[in-house]
Amino acid sequence: MNFYSDNEALKFHLNHPQMKKCVDLRENNYADKDKFDYAPENFEDAMDSYDKVMEIIGDISANVLDKNAEEVDHEGPQVIDGRVKYARGTQENHDVLTQAGVYGIALPRKYNGLNFSTVPYVMAAEIVSRGDAGFANIWGLQDCAETICEFATEEIKQEFLPRIHEGKTCSMDLTEPDAGSDLQAVQLKATYDEAKGMWMLNGVKRFITNGDADIKLVLARSEEGTRDGRGLSYFVHDRAWGGVRVRRIENKLGIKGSPTCELVFTNAPARLVGERKLGLIKYVMSLMNGARLGVGAQSVGLSEAAYRTALKYAGEREQFGKAIIEFPAVYELLAVMKAKLDAARSVLYETSRAVDLSKTYAAMVNEGVKLTPEQRAEMKLYQRNADMLTPILKMFSSEYANQIAYDAIQIHGGTGFMKDFPVERMYRDARILTIYEGTSQLQVVAAIRHVLNGNASKLIESYEQEEVKAELKPLREILKRMHAELDKAVETVKGMGNDELVDFHARRLVEIAGYTILGNLVLLDANRSEAFRKSAEVFVAYGEGMVQRHASFIAAFKPESVEFYK
Repeated sequence: MNFYSDNEALKFHLNHPQMKKCVDLRENNYADKDKFDYAPENFEDAMDSYDKVMEIIGDISANVLDKNAEEVDHEGPQVIDGRVKYARGTQENHDVLTQAGVYGIALPRKYNGLNFSTVPYVMAAEIVSRGDAGFANIWGLQDCAETICEFATEEIKQEFLPRIHEGKTCSMDLTEPDAGSDLQAVQLKATYDEAKGMWMLNGVKRFITNGDADIKLVLARSEEGTRDGRGLSYFVHDRAWGGVRVRRIENKLGIKGSPTCELVFTNAPARLVGERKLGLIKYVMSLMNGARLGVGAQSVGLSEAAYRTALKYAGEREQFGKAIIEFPAVYELLAVMKAKLDAARSVLYETSRAVDLSKTYAAMVNEGVKLTPEQRAEMKLYQRNADMLTPILKMFSSEYANQIAYDAIQIHGGTGFMKDFPVERMYRDARILTIYEGTSQLQVVAAIRHVLNGNASKLIESYEQEEVKAELKPLREILKRMHAELDKAVETVKGMGNDELVDFHARRLVEIAGYTILGNLVLLDANRSEAFRKSAEVFVAYGEGMVQRHASFIAAFKPESVEFYK
């Protein structure tokens, strides 16, 4: 069993036509080939490396992570003398992946990374999540290294980044008892100690995923007398320096292998990352966007696991003399689950490519490379698309993961409610996905400006300009009607002239845009491969119904009726 090679959809997205541009830019004309014996010599060589590493991760996910998932869920982590001890299976997962050398694959080679582009890095997260969505949090927090790589001094990079490849774990320590979604309210205090040449951190953090990590990125208040985000800076702390104690591990509904900790900082030494006062405004926002991409991958991986479990059960379970998959009520449910899964995966990798190209161009600018006018225009386009697609991805993929896990239990019937079947665990694991790294409601806040200012409509227009096969044109016409409904709904809501009413309708507008974007993406997938034809037909029909529902509500809405909902 291999969770990469058994899934043709992964190879399909890894070989997207845009990957050549992603890889060529990332490899900077393959300049590393003369410095590192494992660096690729050309695009084909790079893609071969991607394929081989995905095979390794697919093997470990199927034969180690998946096998350990149930035991980890039952055992969970423990706090012993202020430190976290992983469940046996969690530690084995981490050790095997470390020994395989696949941590830090997206880091530059000079820090012992493989310099992989964003797409295979995100794909690895999806594969790991299919094995165990809870462990994906420990795996995915290596994103912290990306933040260090992008914003820290070279001295800090050299000190911390090579250790990621060695399996040193990470955490991002943001939230506090009185500062959840409102990170401007963070109060953990940072004071500079002149004698030690270090910052000292004091206070409490709560709901910290993998909170006893080796390398911690900590948001703290460095500016005396401030109360908002402008007084916050970002710091890196090494667990070996001491000063941080795990007070407790939260007893959670799901993802039990991932320790969620309450931490006490007592004169914990730390070093400043980047500039003072930009901790929340710049660095955390960058890290959160990466984390939302990670939750998208986690959601798709869990959806894949739940769908496959339900499909297998439906083919084996017999009632009234035949397998239940032969009953319309079941095969319709499975078809919609598969369509949602394929649509979520398509927007996952569309977002990954936009992030990849925008970040690579930005890194080139930071290194003093003079971009051509065409490259500068592309950088702005990909930055805009990445900013717009990231919250749409996070909201849709996490909501779909919950729906697919729910329907997987429904297909199992009463047995799915029992702990004898893994769908029960998947259902519990899925519930957090719409909450952490920004709730679905906050993703609407992040996405709505792109809907109101026409960016979403422009992106949809770009998809409509791509030619499709004759047999797919009826789907294209439906999607164009959905696009027209989007533009009409936006004008209607903007015409209400009331910010409160815009907020009231924001989710409906974002969902209309999202269904139209995802529908176009899965249509284009079907244009490249017949394997996605059925999902395109099912998803476009499903999306059309959802768009009509939202559009009808907006068209019939009377502003005074908002009082009914208060």
